[in-house]
Amino acid sequence: MQLPLQNFTTLVSNAAAAVQGSAYQLVDLTVGSTLRAILEANASIALWMQWLVLLVLRTTRAATSYGADLDSWVGDFGLVRLPAIPAAGQVTFSRFTALAAALVPVGTTVRTGDGTQSFSVSADAANPAFNPGQNGYVLAAGTGAVTVPIVAASAGAAGNVQPGAISLIGAALPGIDAVQNNSGTVSGADAETDPALRARFALFFASRSRATPVAIANAIAGVRQNLTYALAENTSPDGTFRPGCFVVTLDDGSGAPPASLIASVVAAVDAVRPLGSIFAVRAPTLVQANVSLTLLTNPAAPHAVLVAQVARAITAAIAAMPIGSGFAWSRLAQIAFNANPDVYNVVAITLNGGTADLLSGPGGIIRPGAIVVS
Repeated sequence: MQLPLQNFTTLVSNAAAAVQGSAYQLVDLTVGSTLRAILEANASIALWMQWLVLLVLRTTRAATSYGADLDSWVGDFGLVRLPAIPAAGQVTFSRFTALAAALVPVGTTVRTGDGTQSFSVSADAANPAFNPGQNGYVLAAGTGAVTVPIVAASAGAAGNVQPGAISLIGAALPGIDAVQNNSGTVSGADAETDPALRARFALFFASRSRATPVAIANAIAGVRQNLTYALAENTSPDGTFRPGCFVVTLDDGSGAPPASLIASVVAAVDAVRPLGSIFAVRAPTLVQANVSLTLLTNPAAPHAVLVAQVARAITAAIAAMPIGSGFAWSRLAQIAFNANPDVYNVVAITLNGGTADLLSGPGGIIRPGAIVVS
């Protein structure tokens, strides 16, 4: 039932009509009269009560609740809002002279050039330069640079910065002169939004008591934000036909999800998988798209600005490709033209050194590599 709402003017008019209809003679309801003031005061109270009713109705439905009210609503069913995710990436520490050994300790702080975003160096036992005893990355004598992983100090999408944005070292490091990120930081995300939480809430109910692809989707969505996946049924991890086996190819936006994330997804999927089935969760096969092209632009427009716009557009388009999809060589020209009307022509277009379309295969994912626009 639709709640009939009235504004202030309607409330006053209806009250005045009721008073006049009950009186045996004309009453004074002009502006400034005592009776008019009483009716307007009652209308104000009615508006306030109407707002309270709307507030109660809004918080009794997940579709109209927001913020803490929505958290409380879905919390009754065991769901919680997914937290923000810190961005991650890599930076390269370098030095002008490499006469002696130097150390980059885990926890070293680096910042963007404007100082707004901070990151700290994280441990990676698989990195050849990592020394567990010194809890840091060692640059041996004669080694001029080392590339190490970093994670944003604050969780959120603001930590996703462009290549070259990180250029400051938080505190002096003996034997280290500079730092720079040659690739952008990725995977940072703000806390789950209200619309996203509502969508996951609906998916949660749609998957109850079912061992279906929807249940698998709900299990993956509940691990963390910004996960994409491809589901292959009756297929083994090597691609051969195998009844009762399914494979989940998972990506977190980086093209190389960490083992800890894959383990979390394995546990979530295992809780809802069909009885008697087996499955595997794997990272996608990363296929880098290296692009090179030349722009012919409006002489009145700044060429460097157009180059940067086209490079960003191409990077974003490639980064948005889902698992298992290909990327057409001819799309590069279309993206460049759409980036700015001052792009008059696009020539010398190559994709991984040629003019063929790029294919990723069922378990592959295409991500931007070297994007060279001139």
